[in-house]
Amino acid sequence: MAISRSQLVKELEPGLNALFGLEYDRYDNQHAEIFDTENSDRAFEEEVMLSGFGTASVKPEGTSVEYDDATEAFTARYTHETIALAFAITEEAVEDNLYDKISSRYTKALARSMMNAKQVKAANVLNRGFNSSYTGGDGLELFSTAHVTTGGNVKNELTTAADLNETSLEQALIDIAGMTDDRGLKISLNGTKMIIPVNLQFTAERLMKSSQRVGTADNDVNAVKSMGMIPQGYVVNNFLTDTDAWFVKTDAPNGLKHFQRTPVSTKMEGDFETGNVKYKARERYSFGWSDWRGIFGSPGA
Repeated sequence: MAISRSQLVKELEPGLNALFGLEYDRYDNQHAEIFDTENSDRAFEEEVMLSGFGTASVKPEGTSVEYDDATEAFTARYTHETIALAFAITEEAVEDNLYDKISSRYTKALARSMMNAKQVKAANVLNRGFNSSYTGGDGLELFSTAHVTTGGNVKNELTTAADLNETSLEQALIDIAGMTDDRGLKISLNGTKMIIPVNLQFTAERLMKSSQRVGTADNDVNAVKSMGMIPQGYVVNNFLTDTDAWFVKTDAPNGLKHFQRTPVSTKMEGDFETGNVKYKARERYSFGWSDWRGIFGSPGA
């Protein structure tokens, strides 16, 4: 009995899928260190920022209670993109038993391409974070010294851009602790994790782990370490493009988000006219931010 094209495809598919999975899992999902992942079942997601209430006032005896309104400040929108790539193996290559050599090379390359696309898109949220051409729900770039709120402007960027050092890091932590909500009420925020490019990993190691102050002959303690600031330490992201920009993730809820619409999947089928065997990888997702208070940054000096 002759082997049909559909039977041939079914026999090849398990080997290709195994190779794809091994190569994809070999890479770290660096976006997971920055973004909180949620699932989505629609074409886009929207999250509405509410302004909350102002400070409660004194109610004199016998008078009416004062009412306040919670209004919608802005809406953050996440529009999912479809990321896909494919390749084909000729019928002749299959016939001549070149399947193992060709497919293993191509599936590894396909896995790297899919991984690279996702990490680049994730890192671009930070790479473009100081660019006014890329705005969020409040109409401003991710990092700004003048995010507009009902209670006045609030910043998640150093007033004066600075390279990563002891002074700038301490100032960032002070600024994070001083953030307010949309009505100007103080909120308890802390830095939890530092995100840096490869070029700053040695500087971050010294700042985060030295017992004494870095670069001084004094016997002063390293306050960032001794006070337990930035408890999750630092992570290096290989896809950050600015060599001196650095970021501190905070514990603000609903900050930077990654919506997974469709997990990465693979499909294989034969083409009747050419006889080629085609293999495709596909995924749908989006990256962005709802509350900009979820991260603090500096573009470097």
